[in-house]
Amino acid sequence: MYFAYQINHTGKYDYDLVVIGGGSGGLACSKEAAQLGQRVAVLDFVEPSAKGTRWGLGGTCVNVGCIPKKLMHQAALLGTAVKDAKKYGWQIPGPVSHDWATMAGAVQNHVRSLNWGHRVQLQDKKVKYLNLKGSLADEHTVKGLSKAGKETVLTAKNIVIATGGRPKYPTNIPGAMEHGFTSDDIFWLKKSPGKTSEPAAAHVALECAGFLTGIGLDTTVMVRSIALRGFDQQMAGLVTDYMEAYGTRFAWKSVPKKVEKLPSGALQVTWVDGQTGSEARDTYDSVLWAVGRAPETKALGLDRLNVQLNNATGKIVVGADESTSVPNIFAFGDISEGRPELTPTAIKAGKLLARRLAGQSTELMNYDNVPTTVFTPLEYGCVGLSEEEAERRHGKDGIEVFHAFYKPLEFTVAERDASQCYIKVICERGADQKILGLHFTGPNAGEVTQGFSMGLQCGATYSHLLQTVGIHPTCAEEVVKVGITKRSGLDAAVTGC
Repeated sequence: MYFAYQINHTGKYDYDLVVIGGGSGGLACSKEAAQLGQRVAVLDFVEPSAKGTRWGLGGTCVNVGCIPKKLMHQAALLGTAVKDAKKYGWQIPGPVSHDWATMAGAVQNHVRSLNWGHRVQLQDKKVKYLNLKGSLADEHTVKGLSKAGKETVLTAKNIVIATGGRPKYPTNIPGAMEHGFTSDDIFWLKKSPGKTSEPAAAHVALECAGFLTGIGLDTTVMVRSIALRGFDQQMAGLVTDYMEAYGTRFAWKSVPKKVEKLPSGALQVTWVDGQTGSEARDTYDSVLWAVGRAPETKALGLDRLNVQLNNATGKIVVGADESTSVPNIFAFGDISEGRPELTPTAIKAGKLLARRLAGQSTELMNYDNVPTTVFTPLEYGCVGLSEEEAERRHGKDGIEVFHAFYKPLEFTVAERDASQCYIKVICERGADQKILGLHFTGPNAGEVTQGFSMGLQCGATYSHLLQTVGIHPTCAEEVVKVGITKRSGLDAAVTGC
């Protein structure tokens, strides 16, 4: 899809490109444009969260997303490693405990170093950084408002919107915002959240629940319908099964009703059990909402210019070239309708857009076969289609699913259960058996999936997989050895080394 319009490049502008949004995508776009000789300004302004949490330049990923999440996930993995270490002969005296303040302080210090690094990079690449809240005045003009209320006007040949999104609170649950917090806050807490309720089961919720459980906190995930919506549901089941065995509590088919603060200071969460219809309640120290994200579009002045939005999602409707319905205004990343909400996707899309706007390229972003990983206690990496989507597109008889249950070598001596370590390769059933999707649960799932994702970009087939020599002993080698089909009904458990 492209939006058709005539572009009239007349007049002189302050900049060739103004980018609104200093997240990973916006920074990548602005730096790439500057490298190509464009005059570039980037506006970034972080509104505090509902709980007053503030952070610096770099957007969600750096400050309240991928980076702090992965580091806290690593803290939890180290806790498991300490337990395994005893089986490997390490003598660890006394009980081992975790200190939230030490971890959080170290993570926050690293994030601040990244904030500073981004500012230095912009300066080095001659990008003008303005700590202003940007909005559109017309297709060539941006108004920037400072914290003190001072307005700055900038003109540009092209304007790019990359403001991303922020976590939502459920508006229909009394006490949700008053007594709860979101992923905008958890990584900046100075003290441990303690016993935590998470009334949601999307990937952010499960990742947070996983590391909270892993550092020793009593954590309950409330699942309204299904976990990991949008992901392969067989894999989602393996992830939550492992988490339950790991110690995370799950309240299945449950709908939160209200959150109340008791005189003791504890938070009482009331929910409805969807299976029995009865009410249940429990007390917690914290309530973490991870019920989805809302695009940061409301303060941009999009309505003044009639920039087309998807009314259901509030996201900006864009063409294949990231163009909006208004000439000279482009948008990409989480704010764009139908795009994956993933940092590397936004970075790649931003760089390609910068090259096109500078007249250096015509290459469009390829949004197919984008890999991702859910950093739960048992990591889940995937690329391509889920089994459900492959079946929907090609029919049940049009796909072949190769699968295997395997046991990571490092699990053996530690006597860890590997029941949920699983590989699934979904292929077309035709002669070439082109790979449509690859799914992996196990240690270092992101590292495993990254390499195979290049294969899918190159049109990998099942025969290519079989022709690949594995690296022994690794979990990844089990992917290239997978040979049992679901259709056969044979036992898919890997035996031998």
